[in-house]
Amino acid sequence: MTALSSVGYIGLGSIGKPSAVRLLQGPWQTCVYDVVEAAVQELTDKGATACASPAALAALCQHIGICVRDDHQVEELLYGDGGLIANAAPDTLIAIHSTVSRAALQRWAADCKNAGLVLIDAGITGGPTGAEAGTLCYMVGGSAQDVARATPVFETSGERIVHAGELGAGMLLKLCNNLITYAEFMAMSEACRLAQAGGLSVDVLREVGLSNGVVNESMHKFVSNRNALAAGCTDEEMTAIFGPFGRLGEKDLDCALASAQELGVSLPSTARLREVVYDLFMNKA
Repeated sequence: MTALSSVGYIGLGSIGKPSAVRLLQGPWQTCVYDVVEAAVQELTDKGATACASPAALAALCQHIGICVRDDHQVEELLYGDGGLIANAAPDTLIAIHSTVSRAALQRWAADCKNAGLVLIDAGITGGPTGAEAGTLCYMVGGSAQDVARATPVFETSGERIVHAGELGAGMLLKLCNNLITYAEFMAMSEACRLAQAGGLSVDVLREVGLSNGVVNESMHKFVSNRNALAAGCTDEEMTAIFGPFGRLGEKDLDCALASAQELGVSLPSTARLREVVYDLFMNKA
């Protein structure tokens, strides 16, 4: 396996930025791109190479990670005269970390293959804290050879690399994981509302739930932090703080439901959760 000389990362958000920082530990030049100049500057101050465009980054890197919001943003990076497909060198590997639809992945991978490139899906879980600590879990779909090629890059920010199967398998695993997370948050939210209505302390509910494994700390922190903020915030402030997370929940569940339809599976509870997940984050469900 040829040693990488340059690795690129596009999308320096809450998870992408700390993941890119950890790439600086590797034996390669780290190139970064984002539309937010301050995020790029933060990385360049730490030793990364700033690229003025996706095309400029593609011309330099043999491995490119993409961590942006959704299918549309990935499409904008891949296609067109200034996109990665038109400007990357043959055999460049593109890893999609964004939570996207499986149908889009299949199309992107086919177009990349026709251009002499490799595309794999590599969903991540563990949040910003996990990225900073290097404890992310990567859920990867692609051939064994391609996953092995990408693993040294993923290991800079991940402690567990799960090869889920062929292309799309990693993303399906991520969608399943996210579905469970949102369902847990909803269950905890409603259980806390019932407990408090009956005069019970949420801390007592947490104590019992932790003892039998029904509750985890992520569920408790979500509800307690949301409730604490909601008590002192206006509706506008809640929208500013939690609105983006609610919209991400809608997007993730849309992808899960689209995959279910594609695979001929009925997910009625997930469909209902999709209808109320935004209200869940707004403390209205």
